Amino acid sequence: MSFAKPLSLRPNPAPAPIGTAMVLAAGLGKRMRPLTATRPKPLVEVAGKALLDHVLDRLRDAGIGRVVVNVHYLADALEAHLRRKAADLDVRISDERGLLLETGGGVARALPLIPDDPFLIVNSDNLWVDGPVDAISLLADRWDDAAMDALLLLVPLARANCHSGMGDFHMDGDGHIARRRTAKVAPFVYTGIQLVSKRLFADLPEGPFGFMLLWERAIAAGRAFGLVHQGLWFDVGTPPAIGKTEALLGRN
Repeated sequence: MSFAKPLSLRPNPAPAPIGTAMVLAAGLGKRMRPLTATRPKPLVEVAGKALLDHVLDRLRDAGIGRVVVNVHYLADALEAHLRRKAADLDVRISDERGLLLETGGGVARALPLIPDDPFLIVNSDNLWVDGPVDAISLLADRWDDAAMDALLLLVPLARANCHSGMGDFHMDGDGHIARRRTAKVAPFVYTGIQLVSKRLFADLPEGPFGFMLLWERAIAAGRAFGLVHQGLWFDVGTPPAIGKTEALLGRN
């Protein structure tokens, strides 16, 4: 399924440095139960707005007009919401109703819908507030196509609001990232926002697979980098995190 209308947010919009974003919205939302018993996780509201709509607003702010969204759980509800709330965007649906493909497999399935290289990938279950420069523009400015296959937006573990993990990555002075070692703490958390090249998806396995497989290959090749987010970030993964996030935003 595909539906689209011309982007008409500004009278004379500047050319977007990133043409396409893929929003990952196909997950089952198990950690957000019972709120996800009757709605997909991207439609859970935080601060009076669905998580998906927070993401779409950030994409609009960055001038991105083409959005690919993958769907699986309660897919009809997601598609109906997009028709109501994203009519100004060129929305393309990547249908995973038959088989949930996980993060890496989901993007791989959607590649024919994505004409741009590089392109943005955003998880639909987090919320961020930009700093002095918006995070997407920072990623675009930092991108070096000759050196990179993946550029991940990271936040220091100490500033990862509502996050209970031990960190995800280490990063050296040149921005190269390395995975957290077992039973150790890593200083940076992945925000769920990344700029990637289609080179990352060469020689893919069949069926579902996660992004860590792709990142590990890029790390081994020295082509995986990180960039520190300058604003606020919230891991809105569970029902208790909603109230905490709203309180920190001053909107409770």
